[in-house]
Amino acid sequence: MFSLQGKVALVTGASQGIGEAIAKQLAAQGATVVCAARTLRKLQEVADAIEEAGGKADVVVADLSDPASVRAAVATTVERHGAIHILVNNAGITRDKLLIQMKEEDWDAVIDTNLKGAWTAIQASTKPMMKQRWGRIINIASVVGQMGNPGQSNYVAAKAGLIGLTKSVARELASRNVTANAVTPGYVETAMTAGLPDAVKAEFTQQIPLGRMGTAADIAAAVAFLASEEASYITGQVLGVNGGLYM
Repeated sequence: MFSLQGKVALVTGASQGIGEAIAKQLAAQGATVVCAARTLRKLQEVADAIEEAGGKADVVVADLSDPASVRAAVATTVERHGAIHILVNNAGITRDKLLIQMKEEDWDAVIDTNLKGAWTAIQASTKPMMKQRWGRIINIASVVGQMGNPGQSNYVAAKAGLIGLTKSVARELASRNVTANAVTPGYVETAMTAGLPDAVKAEFTQQIPLGRMGTAADIAAAVAFLASEEASYITGQVLGVNGGLYM
């Protein structure tokens, strides 16, 4: 695919699901991948798997709801590896409730992690990327941030905000050869969706023109492209990886 030899990538939420797939894909393309999440044990398992496959990986504990923790993760990445070329903001949580039932703490938790956490990571990464005059910021948003979804007003607001943040960052950093793009997954097969009843999965699939749910590998492939030199003229874009669910 695309060579990322010599690049250092920080991937948040890398301990499972889409984040794990992204970390493994970037490593397969030659990047040194720093895997970040809240649980060290799971992160180490991912890093070990990358190294067993011949890749380069490191781990750093980071809580996206804690700005100090996020800044420390970026600083540690630069300190250990001398640079940060690629930032993938993938970490996210859900606290689903209908609007009338949602508690303020449910709103705050999702916004703080999914949107503010990404903003903090971007801000912390900006100075080293600008200095080296090369950077790729890739935000994992969601198709629901484009089309809405009942029972997820907090999550949808965060993901829609992430799309807007991406566009502003792209304009601010373009002159320093730093691009910013968003990937919006549709319905993806992960550990979270594996437990859904077959009838619910079938209902999801009926809405998708390509006739199947996505995979974590589908998302990881899109990220690998946007992180590459071949995508150097692409910035401020929203790449939908949703099987045609939203056009």
